[in-house]
Amino acid sequence: MFKRIDHVEIIPRNAELTIRFYTDILGFRVTSREAVNVPPLKEVIYLRLGDTTIEVMSVDDPKPGAESPWQIGLRAIALEVEDMAKAVEYLKTRGISMSLAPVDLGNSYRGELRDPDGLIIELRQWK
Repeated sequence: MFKRIDHVEIIPRNAELTIRFYTDILGFRVTSREAVNVPPLKEVIYLRLGDTTIEVMSVDDPKPGAESPWQIGLRAIALEVEDMAKAVEYLKTRGISMSLAPVDLGNSYRGELRDPDGLIIELRQWK
């Protein structure tokens, strides 16, 4: 009956900055961009990487989320990487530092960075 997670929605403070981060830094591509006249929603932008889709929802006057990484609800999105060391080095060349350095979990390496609004993006390399 249920097949998979179709997409994850995020509401950024600045849609253009977020789109540039996900496309220019992480390699997503814009697959759709549509104006919407349903206040406060202004625009919906779909970003895709492989079979992963993020729906960026541009709204008037977005409100900041809770500051705790342990709040109830969505905590992070996770991207699988081929080589953790190469991914971290690439991010450094783009001025992006890891908010949590990669650690060896036995069956994988796991690290974290943050998007422009502080959303946790987990990087995972499976062994």
